[in-house]
Amino acid sequence: MGYQPKQTRSEAAQLEWLFSQEQQEKHTQHTEANLVADLQFTCGRLQPSQHSQAMSYLLKKIRSETAQQRPSSSEEEQAKVNEVRDLLGALTEEMPSFLSDTTIRRFLRARNWSTEQATKGLKETVKWRREYRPDAISWEDIAEMEDEAKRTHVADYLDKNGRSVLVSNVPMKSKASFKDQIKHLVYLLEYFATNSANEQDDYVVWLTDFRGWSISSTPFSITRESMHIIQNYYPGLIAVAIPFDPPRIFESFWKIAKKFIQQHMKEKVKFVYASNAESMKIIEDLFDLDTLEPSFGGRSTTTSFDINKYAERMRRADKVRGASRNANGYN
Repeated sequence: MGYQPKQTRSEAAQLEWLFSQEQQEKHTQHTEANLVADLQFTCGRLQPSQHSQAMSYLLKKIRSETAQQRPSSSEEEQAKVNEVRDLLGALTEEMPSFLSDTTIRRFLRARNWSTEQATKGLKETVKWRREYRPDAISWEDIAEMEDEAKRTHVADYLDKNGRSVLVSNVPMKSKASFKDQIKHLVYLLEYFATNSANEQDDYVVWLTDFRGWSISSTPFSITRESMHIIQNYYPGLIAVAIPFDPPRIFESFWKIAKKFIQQHMKEKVKFVYASNAESMKIIEDLFDLDTLEPSFGGRSTTTSFDINKYAERMRRADKVRGASRNANGYN
């Protein structure tokens, strides 16, 4: 969901907008060298007469970003959480459950421990949550629930590190609308966010079966919107994303799709190919093969997805987090 700048904005505001967009898309905050590369990239998008002003503005941003480092102690970490809480002000009273220390810490990690960037992201997320009401979406609100659950669902097993697993079968064509597919994704992300409330690190392993994939399987519009929601409203949730056995044609799609993905998310993507023993070690290191589906190289004897058991599990989870039946997730 890249937003275009309005022509009425001042030149300085346009410069700030352009830089924020490049930072959001690239998000290379790991080293000063990467930030300088971003600076050069951004200046290449401007008129020569704007370079001096851009250089001054962006260098200030570079110094600010490079100054942000992971806290060296739990006390320093909590101090940053408290600083963000102070910056959020009355919003913490409006959404106390969402704006917990765990959520704030997750946004800080995803924003390289920048209190400024974490606060900005949280404010934008609060605005989105007011409008979309993700906390009100329940299992009963999911359109084409049986087919959608078979296509993407929460696994009934964990990885070796005790993390939740999201399983997707991308080639399976969805019968739901664009709007309803996004609602289902948000419902699942909200489920994970609630169930990982006490976790200190990224909590979800996303395992996606790409066998039989075609360009029609994953429209760019859904990919872009999905990545926008995951990265901006649920940062720090996905620990590893595994595209399993994608065909060669997927490479062309990936070249475009990864432009929507921030750098720290790209680093979490691990391609695995069933015919490549070396890449299959990723699966072996992450999962107990006795619980993993055979379709991903596992040895589980469970042969079919039980929609009734799954539906009951999701309904129980809805009650725990207080989702309202028949709420549509929108205002």
